[in-house]
Amino acid sequence: MSKARLIITAVTIEGRSQHEVARAYGISQSWVSRLVARYRAQGEAAFQARSRRPKTSPTSIAPATVTLITQLRAKLTTAGLDAGPDTIAWHLAHHHDTRVSTATISRYLTRFGLVTPQPTNSPPSAPRPPTSDSRHSCPTNAGRPISPTIRSPAHPTHPPATARSCPGWTTTAATPWT
Repeated sequence: MSKARLIITAVTIEGRSQHEVARAYGISQSWVSRLVARYRAQGEAAFQARSRRPKTSPTSIAPATVTLITQLRAKLTTAGLDAGPDTIAWHLAHHHDTRVSTATISRYLTRFGLVTPQPTNSPPSAPRPPTSDSRHSCPTNAGRPISPTIRSPAHPTHPPATARSCPGWTTTAATPWT
C-alpha cells in the first residue's frame, strides 16, 4: 500500500485529523491537505503517480522559431554559405526580426542532429605531449623531469640513457658507490 493511500485512508475513513496524521507519518500538514483535496476531487486517480514536469517553460523559444532555425540552416548549407549559430542569429535578427542567442541556436542544431558536437577539451586521461622545464632541459618522463646526475645503482659508471639524446647535457664518469 502506498504512503498516499495510507494517509488518505487515515483521514477519510478513520476520521483522524490531518495534523495528527502528518505528525504520525512524519510529513507536512500541507501535503496531507493536498492529498485529501486531490482524493476528493479525483477519486482513485489521486493514487496514481503524477509527472513533476512543469506545465510551461518561460525560457523556451516558440516552435515557429525552431522551425525557422532549421530551415535557415538547410538553406545556408545548400547555398554553400556559413551556416553556424552566429550566421543564423544574424539572419534571424536582420531578416525575421527575431533575436535568439547563439547558444540557444547551437543547442537546437545539436538537438536535431544538424551539428556534431566537437569537444574542445581532451579528457584528463588523454596522452599529453612531452613538456620541458626550461629551454635547456630535456622532455619529461611521465611528468617527472629526467635528471642528468642520477645514476643507476646497478651500473654507477654508465651515464643515463637520456644524456646522449639531450643537447646541452654532458656526462662525466661517476665514481663507484662507496
